[in-house]
Amino acid sequence: MSAIHPSELSFITKHAPFDRMELAHIMWMMERMKLGYYAEGEVIVSPEQGAVDRFLVIKQGMVHGEQNVAHASEADTWLELAEGECFPLGALLANRPVASIYRAGSDTFCYELGAGDFSELIGKSAAFRDFCTRRIANLLEHSKQVIQAQYSHSSVEQQSLASPMSSIIRRAPVTCAPQTSVRQVLEIMREQRIGSMIAVDEAQRPLGILTLHDVLDRIAIPQIDLDQPVINVMSAQLSSMAPQALAHEAALLMAKHGFRHVLVVENEKLVGLVSEKDLFALQRVGLRQIGATIRHAETVEVLQQGAADIRKMAHSMMAQGVAPEQLTQFISTFNDLLTARVVELECKASGLTDNLLCEGMCWMALGSEGRYEQTLNTDQDNAIIFIVPPGKTADEVRAQLLPLARRINQTLAVCGFPLCKGEIMASNPKWCLSLEEWKRTFNHWIDGGSPESLLNASIFFDFRSLYGAEHLAEDLRGWLARAACDNSRFQHMMAQNALRNRPPLGVVRDFVLGKENKLDLKMNGITPFVDAARIFGLAAGVTHTNTIQRLRASAAKMNVPEPEIEAWINALLFIQVLRLRHHDHASSQGQCDEVLDNLIDPEKLNELDRRILKEAFRQARKLQARLALEYQL
Repeated sequence: MSAIHPSELSFITKHAPFDRMELAHIMWMMERMKLGYYAEGEVIVSPEQGAVDRFLVIKQGMVHGEQNVAHASEADTWLELAEGECFPLGALLANRPVASIYRAGSDTFCYELGAGDFSELIGKSAAFRDFCTRRIANLLEHSKQVIQAQYSHSSVEQQSLASPMSSIIRRAPVTCAPQTSVRQVLEIMREQRIGSMIAVDEAQRPLGILTLHDVLDRIAIPQIDLDQPVINVMSAQLSSMAPQALAHEAALLMAKHGFRHVLVVENEKLVGLVSEKDLFALQRVGLRQIGATIRHAETVEVLQQGAADIRKMAHSMMAQGVAPEQLTQFISTFNDLLTARVVELECKASGLTDNLLCEGMCWMALGSEGRYEQTLNTDQDNAIIFIVPPGKTADEVRAQLLPLARRINQTLAVCGFPLCKGEIMASNPKWCLSLEEWKRTFNHWIDGGSPESLLNASIFFDFRSLYGAEHLAEDLRGWLARAACDNSRFQHMMAQNALRNRPPLGVVRDFVLGKENKLDLKMNGITPFVDAARIFGLAAGVTHTNTIQRLRASAAKMNVPEPEIEAWINALLFIQVLRLRHHDHASSQGQCDEVLDNLIDPEKLNELDRRILKEAFRQARKLQARLALEYQL
């Protein structure tokens, strides 16, 4: 930039970090900057360009960060940068390619500083260096790149047109005998919510297929006799492939002949059906499809498949670089759907669906699910809250609900959510309580609980409604917020408990290791943040249960500066990234969910991840220092 116009200098110094930099350093930077122009939709920086070669500051326009390598829709945009914002810091600091595409959201002008000058400026200006390096958020992008590299190959193998047909089959095909009436077949298709029916003989050899498109052309418009055998109106022109055939072969067959379905046949026997929709869904996570499958499930087998789909979704999202906060919320939300459907089906089977008792019952999620923070390693933590109808006692209602709760807990276990070893489940009479009993229980903990009893009870303060009479949980949450906010003794004891669990930072070595010379990322990494956020939230009367929401919502009342809060959140999210990677890797190695743990060997982390983890633990210590200061401990 040959000559610096006063308006350009005025613009730059309005924005961080330039507003804190010495004028001499700003002038040095601007003298070396060039002005770049990017038309709307044009890629500015992408992973394919290799290691980032420049630092950019948006002068005019808007820049979108996209997860996908293809041109993304609005829904794919995960980051939006406006005038005065700079990027991509994480990639520049690590001398690597960016993890996402940066694309001009409108006609955009950017000031650009070469990577070499960027490095020199970091050495010259302490304010600029602090801005670029002090927050681990700038390094989290690198971790996302590592995740993408780690999972990209397996993701492509599992979710691409190179997959074998056998891996794409979502459910056993629904079949009928050829002499079944058209009327019966249509009723089955409606009840099962399926788009096709296949007629098979006694040896399960396919004879014909009827699709929803055929219903219009062959049944509705001609107004045929619905009591005739369905084989009369079925298409006998069947396309079939072996289970070992690849998905792209099926796609070519469909494109060539206009088919919408391909039968998967082995030794002349029908083993599956792959639709055009199945093939198109391979290239992105089918969130809507997973949700619809779970919501309409009628059997445990379908719910088991739904649970498996949730895990596949999580793996695919990790490969796409979805942020850990969003990923754990996705996992928890879909687990909510599955749990709610299990509760709904068991209530129906028990004859309670239309009963006033069921309308006065609420199934509650506790612990990580209650906080929307579930990973792939999660057991059951749940409870029931109910109202007592006139003429009944709480014990009588409990006696009716406990058998139902046991069936629900067992069904969830079959679906991949292990029973809680501590029996913190709705099937335990201690946690199947009326609204008044819950208030008395919480009141006992708040007013007279010992530090030990509060330590064991902390999980219950993260409850939220999952199914049923939501107003009961809301009533309890509102009451609890008032009761906890007014009791300083209770808050003091909770803080004492939280400070017992210190982040494992060493004096000589980087980390203090536990059994097997490993770190427990849940107990020593996540828990300090969760415990402190719970206390801050309860003290501030916050009704959120999510850890990050609790921290942000309580910041003002606790007089904690926003940058400090964000540093804690970034540290928490990085530890969550490591947990998710660890669980997914163990799962991909064949470990079942019941034996997944949170133990990692820090020596097996790369150097940068170890550095970020150490900084994350430092942030946990800073959070605990703030907690100790608040309660004079």
